[in-house]
Amino acid sequence: METDKPQLDVIQRWMQAVIVHPDGVVAGIESAAAHSEVAITSDQVEEVIGRSHSQTSIERLEVYANAYRARLLEVLVGEYPALIHAIGEDAFVDLANGYLEAHPPASYTLAALGQHFPGYLAKTRPPKDKDQPDWADFLIELARLERIYSEVFDGPGIEHVTAMSVDDIQTLSIETWLKSSLIPAPCLRLATFDFPVHEYATEVRRQQSPDPPEIQRTYLAITRRDFVVRRVGLSEPEFKIMSALIAGQSISEALESLIETTDQTSEVAADDVRQWFHNWTVARYFIGFRPGG
Repeated sequence: METDKPQLDVIQRWMQAVIVHPDGVVAGIESAAAHSEVAITSDQVEEVIGRSHSQTSIERLEVYANAYRARLLEVLVGEYPALIHAIGEDAFVDLANGYLEAHPPASYTLAALGQHFPGYLAKTRPPKDKDQPDWADFLIELARLERIYSEVFDGPGIEHVTAMSVDDIQTLSIETWLKSSLIPAPCLRLATFDFPVHEYATEVRRQQSPDPPEIQRTYLAITRRDFVVRRVGLSEPEFKIMSALIAGQSISEALESLIETTDQTSEVAADDVRQWFHNWTVARYFIGFRPGG
C-alpha cells in the first residue's frame, strides 16, 4: 500500500534542513534534523523530490542548496560591512558559515537572519587573556552596532507620526511637566560600548580605511528619521536620564536620579538638562508625553 506523502510544511522544513547542511545535500538528507521531518535516505529521495529530464533529485537539490547558501551569505555580507573591513572577507565567510550552521533561518523574512550573529560571536570567541576589552570584544561590539542599525532601519519608525514640539511642552505648567513621563519613539535605541565603534563603522561606510580604535567608553542614541538611521554620542549623565525616561520614570524621578549619581551641582545639571530636552525634541527621540497628576 502506498503511504501518504508528507504535508507541504513538513517538506519545507525537511528541504531547509537538507539544503543548509554545511557538508552538502547528501549529508543533509541523512542528518537528524531532516530525519525528524521525513525519515528517508539519499537513495529514497525521489519519494519526496522528483528527478527532471536532465538532473537527478540530488542534483536538483544541490542547485537550490548552492543558490540558497549564496543568498544567505550575501545578506550577512550586506549587513556587516564594518566587521568585514576589520577581519577580511574570507574570515567573515568562515564565521558566517559557522553561524548559519548553528542558526539556520527560522523566519519568513531575511531581515531576521543576522539577529543572533553578535551573540554567536560572543559565544564562540577565544578566551580572554586580560580583564580589559580586547580585539574580540571590539569585533563583537562592531557586530552588535551593525545589527542595531539593521533593526532600527527595518523596524517601526516615526516618519508618519506627529511628534511633540517645544510649543507642546511650553503649554504645560512646570509642576505638570515634572510629573509627566515621556513616550519614546519606537525606533529609539540606547547602547553602550567599550570602543567608539560608531566612528569606525561610519568611516568604513564612507569608504575610508580606519585603524581599530582605542578603548573608550561610549554611549549612543540610535534612531531613524526620514528613513535614515542616525546615531549620536551621549555623555554618561545624558545616557542615564534617557534610560530612566525610556524605562517609564517621570521627569522629576529621572532628574532626581541624575543628581544623586553625578558630581555636578544642580545648577550645572539644570543647564545641561535644558539643552538635552531641546536636542531630544529636535531629534524626535520622544514623540509624546503622559501628563502627570
